[in-house]
Amino acid sequence: MGAAGGLAAASGTVFATGEYADDKRSKKKEKEMTDGDDAPAIPNAAVRVAHFSPDAPNVDVYVSGNQILSNVGYGDVSPYLEVDPGTYRVTITAAGDPETVAFDDDVTVGSAFYTVAAIGELGAGTFRPEVLVDAGSALVRLFHASPDAPAVDVYADDAPLFEDVEFGESTDYVAVPAGSYTLSVRPAGDPETTVAAFDVDLELDTAYTANAIGYLEPPAETEGREFTAEITVDGVLGDDA
Repeated sequence: MGAAGGLAAASGTVFATGEYADDKRSKKKEKEMTDGDDAPAIPNAAVRVAHFSPDAPNVDVYVSGNQILSNVGYGDVSPYLEVDPGTYRVTITAAGDPETVAFDDDVTVGSAFYTVAAIGELGAGTFRPEVLVDAGSALVRLFHASPDAPAVDVYADDAPLFEDVEFGESTDYVAVPAGSYTLSVRPAGDPETTVAAFDVDLELDTAYTANAIGYLEPPAETEGREFTAEITVDGVLGDDA
């Protein structure tokens, strides 16, 4: 059982994995405290940069050719910078030396908060950014309850979300930018074959389970119980669901 996360091929949609204690009552209380007229507006997306590469010098960070941070030192974490959801060219260079480029590639962000963490070592050739989804996202997990289905991978649009989940297994929650997705279920390790696909709308600060149920090949006496995904909202009581 696994979950696919981090930076999805740099140019793909970003997801991040982790175990979350999703305290819905605390979230509801926080929402009530920030719903007043003077509450700060929550941006569509926000990004901060963290320098966690121990052998790298201070760095400058450019987004779509514009320098947004300068002289970021090892261990530093910038404040969040508000951006619109979309795809941006992110370039990381040595501080004051734009010709010395450590990273230069596209990063796609959705409606969420992100940390772009520079990790690895320049000397070992492992320097790279890892993109983590922070607060302000939806949480999704998969529960495989289809008895005749093999282990499966699940993709959100074309980005891998869960990998090699077997019957009876449940994944950890994965942080996903809020938005609309097509979830496709594929046999584990076979990205070209789609068993089933479902359209879902994921809202901010909401936890979901995609329950894979039914039969791939229903026995005669179980007509109408074909393989499908039942989407549930988790941790909400009564009319709040």
